[in-house]
Amino acid sequence: MAIQRLLVANRGEIAVRVFRTCARLGIDTVAVFASDDRNSFHVRSADSAVELGSYLDGAEHIRAAVAARADAIHPGYGFLSENPTFAEAVLAAGITWVGPSPEALRLGGDKVAAHRIAIENGVPTLPQGSPGEIGFPLVVKAAAGGGGRGMRVVRDPAQLDEALAAARREAEGAFGNDAVFCERYLDRPRHIEAQLLGHRGGVTVLGGRDCSIQRRHQKLIEESPPPGLRPGTWARIEGGARAFAEAIGYQGAGTAEFLVSGDDVYFLELNGRIQVEHPVTEEVTGLDIVELQLRVAAGEEIGLDVVTTGHAIEARLYAEDSRTFLPQTGRLARLVLPTGVRVDAGVEEGDEIGLAYDPMIAKLIAHGSDRESAIARLTGALDATEIDGVITNLPFLRWLVRHPAFVTGSLSTAFLIDHTPLSVSPLHTAPPAFATPWRLNRPVPPPTAAPNIDAATPAAGASAHGAIAAPMPGTVLAVGVVVGDAVTPQQRLVVLEAMKMEMPVLAPFAATVTAVHVATGDQVAAGTLLVELG
Repeated sequence: MAIQRLLVANRGEIAVRVFRTCARLGIDTVAVFASDDRNSFHVRSADSAVELGSYLDGAEHIRAAVAARADAIHPGYGFLSENPTFAEAVLAAGITWVGPSPEALRLGGDKVAAHRIAIENGVPTLPQGSPGEIGFPLVVKAAAGGGGRGMRVVRDPAQLDEALAAARREAEGAFGNDAVFCERYLDRPRHIEAQLLGHRGGVTVLGGRDCSIQRRHQKLIEESPPPGLRPGTWARIEGGARAFAEAIGYQGAGTAEFLVSGDDVYFLELNGRIQVEHPVTEEVTGLDIVELQLRVAAGEEIGLDVVTTGHAIEARLYAEDSRTFLPQTGRLARLVLPTGVRVDAGVEEGDEIGLAYDPMIAKLIAHGSDRESAIARLTGALDATEIDGVITNLPFLRWLVRHPAFVTGSLSTAFLIDHTPLSVSPLHTAPPAFATPWRLNRPVPPPTAAPNIDAATPAAGASAHGAIAAPMPGTVLAVGVVVGDAVTPQQRLVVLEAMKMEMPVLAPFAATVTAVHVATGDQVAAGTLLVELG
């Protein structure tokens, strides 16, 4: 292979994943690290490492690559992975860019431009535009990123200004670009995506994934192939994904995301990077998608005969509370990951989970001859996992894979709203024909709107005496009240930020502010007293 030394402009699990393929191919690896990340697992996993000022500074990555004599840069996912300006700068420096062209990134990454291109090429989309044009509910999205960052669902016009401001702040922190847009919101669709590879021979669809089970618009469980799609649905998704990728001249690995509601299919976006959930596609196809990325970047001819076998499911293990999904911090005093399934880890026993970065610990990927056997293997793997020192979502994952609705494939993006996490599971679920309300000889009523789970969660930090505590560790981003203010229920008191995620702390009832214990910029632990209400 033409690439001799590769720098990964990223950290954590994805950097370690890329290094693993490089080691097999005989490619030297270079890690980069910020000053607070020098002892991390990905640094220990590379052949060499270079310190930089920020993971969001493209010039720093290029400086590090030149210093380490790397001839290629792989951006991973998140950070600068979909930034066309960064891709242009890498190429201008004479370094191989492992990703789509800057022009393809610009066309596919700008969600508003992508919407227009999809329509021009006959790919169905959800309405976008001003709130007045598309109505409510709507979702505010970051134009330059994905992964659930910079997203807010808005059901009431009164919530719009605050949602726009919060989405812009999150987008700027996660992607270095605060541009956002508004799109029609569907309450209970399925989230289905197509794994693409653009190469000299054209665009190949490597397979599909269901990523419907999410919290805060971020995925928790992914599987391939998507179970239980209606006849013809996958063909429409595959055709739409290929048409869009060909329209922008896409090269390399990427993912076209769709929402499926009944017989309707809507294109969401094309993520111009490798996805967190790529291992399930690798498990059912036997392909190494990172290797394919490197071969495309090196200009090699790619011949693909995609054959899928069995079923694969991935569970994301996070340092977060199982009931609120708020991030947690601490040292991994004990970490025993299972054998018998694929494990892509970003940390090791003894590592610290801090506030600055994504709280993912590892991904567990189980492959079986069919969905039932894949679920059984994943269930056993989760039961064999042991973690001490940090609160994690392991109890939630164990609950989820045993839930009858999950086992029978009754999936939607509202799964965790319709089935309260860690609640007692029903013994059986209704057959699909009876899954929605109905009356004999009358049309099926529309589904009820899903409740706003984000608005309810922060009240868990309030006591009956009006002491409002931090529901998660983090940095105080904003304080919205002063002593003497009269507040109404659900009014924002404080905004916390941790791991690139914002969390508004809301008033649980009407009251008067009697004390404010924090200021903007303060670092607080979970349970820290923030505000007192009288």
